[in-house]
Amino acid sequence: MGYGPNGKPLRKYVSANNRSKVATKLKVLQRQFDDGLLPKDGHITLSTLFERWCEDVMRHQVEASTLRNYMSIARIHILPTLGHKKLIDLNVNDVDRLLSLKSDSGLASSTVRRIRIVLAQCLDQAIRWGLLFRNVANLSRSPKAVRTEGRTLSPDQARHFLETLQGHRNEALFALMLSTGLRRGEGLGLMWTDLDREAGVIRVARQLKREGRALVTTDTKTFRSRRAVNLPERMMVSLLKHEEVQRGERERRGTQWIDTGFIFTTSRGTPIDPRNFYREFRNICDEAGLGRWHPHELRHTAASLMLAQGVKLHVVSQVLGHSSIRMTSDVYGHLLEPDRQEAALAMGSLLWDAEDDVAD
Repeated sequence: MGYGPNGKPLRKYVSANNRSKVATKLKVLQRQFDDGLLPKDGHITLSTLFERWCEDVMRHQVEASTLRNYMSIARIHILPTLGHKKLIDLNVNDVDRLLSLKSDSGLASSTVRRIRIVLAQCLDQAIRWGLLFRNVANLSRSPKAVRTEGRTLSPDQARHFLETLQGHRNEALFALMLSTGLRRGEGLGLMWTDLDREAGVIRVARQLKREGRALVTTDTKTFRSRRAVNLPERMMVSLLKHEEVQRGERERRGTQWIDTGFIFTTSRGTPIDPRNFYREFRNICDEAGLGRWHPHELRHTAASLMLAQGVKLHVVSQVLGHSSIRMTSDVYGHLLEPDRQEAALAMGSLLWDAEDDVAD
């Protein structure tokens, strides 16, 4: 089968109880080798594969935070159990046992599913490199997904939240997230060039996030996250008022102002750290007497209120920048009961009420 990194020949053996059967197996083996279906190196372990995958492939394809997440999942959950296994010895039972152990340890089903996904992606790379010819992680059974409904502010709570915001320096930022469902990084990454004042539209083209000690702008979460969002009239007024306030801060700071072009900045003009944003949000919620909430729950609230007002699911999906309408349906489908009831009433009226009129 060629030679290994140490220069020694790589061999694979077959055996049977007579010469004819051995010859048949040898032909099959030779055909598999010719077709590239046999691993080129049978001594590589899963730990070695993960190291090569992260260094040679994923480091150039995903964001640093995503790579750290992958490496953390491998280091904590996968490699302690399976890292010593040779790739050619890894089987479906090994993966099923790993997932079972993780479920029994109390990990959330979403975390266990994530472990399986990371392992499957790594083994896919092994197939591309010719080290494997099947992905045992894909053949394993994925843990059942348990979806929990995200918390949302009620309409009264949402209005009270806006009332509490009045006078806060970043009033427009929090109001924008509540009224449009922008993600935190999307809101913090907005620039004045993204705002179309005449059309009342803001374009989401990037996100601001922390990587290590630096604040950086990156592409949006998915391609469909790049979108144009129409703003409520009151929201547009709030943004223009915010622009006036920022202009005053720039004049007072003079040469000390750092012009970054962001809509929402610190008092010096620099971008807002997502962690400071979170702390300010918690303080506002406490001031409003709402308790502890996460900024992402403003996004859930926006979606829920839009659906409650009769906005169609595909429109909500576009506003949120979801990768597909199916994702929106999976997360917010439980809020569509009024629409389902309307459909039932319509069909009842069409199919039976007319018949009842004839009978009368």
